[in-house]
Amino acid sequence: MDVVVVGSSMTDLVSFTQRQPRPGETIHGNKFLMGFGGKGANQCVMAAKLGAKTAMVAKLGKDFYGDNTLENFQNVGVNKDHVSQTDEASSGVASIIVSEDGQNSIVIVAGANLLLSEGDVAKATELIGNAKVVLCQLEVPQATSLAALKLAKSSGVFTIFNPAPAAENLDADFYTSCDILCANESEAEMLTGVTVSDVDSAQRAAEMLRSKGCETVIITLGERGSVLTSAQHDGVLVPVSSIKAVDTTGAGDSFIGALAYYRALMPTLPLLDAVTRANTVASISCQAAGTQSSFPTASQLPKDLMAAPVNH
Repeated sequence: MDVVVVGSSMTDLVSFTQRQPRPGETIHGNKFLMGFGGKGANQCVMAAKLGAKTAMVAKLGKDFYGDNTLENFQNVGVNKDHVSQTDEASSGVASIIVSEDGQNSIVIVAGANLLLSEGDVAKATELIGNAKVVLCQLEVPQATSLAALKLAKSSGVFTIFNPAPAAENLDADFYTSCDILCANESEAEMLTGVTVSDVDSAQRAAEMLRSKGCETVIITLGERGSVLTSAQHDGVLVPVSSIKAVDTTGAGDSFIGALAYYRALMPTLPLLDAVTRANTVASISCQAAGTQSSFPTASQLPKDLMAAPVNH
């Protein structure tokens, strides 16, 4: 398997409005969409759409949303052998409001995602141990994500950790169990206490995260691109082309899923190039409405984004 994601799956209930409502205010929306989401599933589907062989380790409710999610995994080519259903909780849902300026606000009810356990990870030992890349986030219990990262790391599998949604007092082992930690501004701020507002502050936050044991840190800065910090890259800003955003929901997941694809299928592609390409994939996803539905397939991307690196 190229990319295995141990993480969340949600159903997105998306309302489109002229602007974000104020507290206590009821406003009229102009469109409603139901789509598939959850950080884990999003990242997995992005990698699958680019052509990676992918699998999810996840927990759904025995309900309409869970059944639909399984069908969606089938349709996009995600292996679901380790996606189980429970009658102890509903499937996860996310209520999303998208305003005309492309901004979004989100309320998530994690439901069955919180029942994904270390036991589920143990059942997927063979799958995780034979992957090229394992991806984890924090929409399932921390102990589950950490168990998956440690299992992958001990098997020599490349690990990417997305500390989202951000959590204070994160177990210190997370920092040493991932090859790449990828966070956005608010997540980096929560983990370091550094207010990330520009490239300089992103570099400071990244260095603090590296001092905790992370080999490589990427901090995404939305329309400004991302900052890459590692032993080889001293807080390099990787810019992204300016675009008119239609819907930014899922852009960070698009970036991470694309990064996992490049790491798994083009391991000789320099990391700076992989980040540059992932930036572009994410910016393209912002030009369509929806979350997974906005993620481009390989055939919809410029040829140079899918070209294998030339080894000199």
